[in-house]
Amino acid sequence: MDQRSRSVKEKMAVVGIVALFLLTVVVSGAALAQKKAILSIAAGGTGGVWYPYSGAMASVISKYIPGVEATAEVTAAAVDNAKLLGAKKADLAIMLGDVGYDAYTGKGIFKDKVPMRNLAGLYASITHVVTIDGKGINSINDLKGKRVSTGAPGSATEVLSGRIMEAFGIDPQKDIKRDRLSASESANALKDGKIDAYFWVGGIPTASVMDVAASPGIKIKLISHGEALEKMVAKYGPIYFKTVCPANTYKGVDYDVTTVSAGNFLVCHEKMDEKMAYTIVKTLFEHKSDLVAIHKVAKDLTLESAVLGSPFPFHPGALKFYKEKKVKMPK
Repeated sequence: MDQRSRSVKEKMAVVGIVALFLLTVVVSGAALAQKKAILSIAAGGTGGVWYPYSGAMASVISKYIPGVEATAEVTAAAVDNAKLLGAKKADLAIMLGDVGYDAYTGKGIFKDKVPMRNLAGLYASITHVVTIDGKGINSINDLKGKRVSTGAPGSATEVLSGRIMEAFGIDPQKDIKRDRLSASESANALKDGKIDAYFWVGGIPTASVMDVAASPGIKIKLISHGEALEKMVAKYGPIYFKTVCPANTYKGVDYDVTTVSAGNFLVCHEKMDEKMAYTIVKTLFEHKSDLVAIHKVAKDLTLESAVLGSPFPFHPGALKFYKEKKVKMPK
């Protein structure tokens, strides 16, 4: 064999080795990609608390659980979240207690039961009834005849606003001029004079309400409605409770506001892997400071409060974590 032939063969051998190496890298990368678990968190609208809180949880899960990447998805909120979870189009979801109870039991607007399980109670959602000076609204009864946004279609706000007005003898279908807007849409509509008031159910402080309160030339008002609780509990069960939105939570609101609230829960499908559910809960508690850095409502996440007020069962993986931490579970 002459020198030239030998050189060609050597070059071909090198090319073959390089090709084999590149193929190995590609195959290995593909295998790693296939092993990476993708978790979708059904969150809510961008103007509320659920979306940034879900984003914080997604960041913590992605950063601290090897081989897992989580993302927060914009949704219409609780009702939508329950449906996505039931259809297995979401792995995790934030859920308000009343909507979650209806979904789990197959009541109300849910024709089928959603097989959800609780991972942790996150915080209490406060009902905001937001208006501004000059609209002539000082009580829930003053909403009659006004243009009011009752929350986005498929949201917990829409459910709860209807039940609150019902407790005051107001029919949302007949007694108000009804708009069905998200938190951010409602805030903009109120500032632009297109609506007179809006309902919003969420943690405090909420970005959209802060936005209205900070607008030049506008004085915000929050309407108390805690007296609706007795009738609501009598009809819908002990899934609601009375809370106070403290004075000065929002600019210009220098008085306490009594409100009806419901718990917010991080939920999953009942078929979620037990080890995955356990690891998610453990990771969120171990890196709570990361959550608080993104939204201060995460301060409310405690071992004691996480197990309270759940209207549906806990996932076995979550129960394992709370048992390890010797958390006293309510009966």
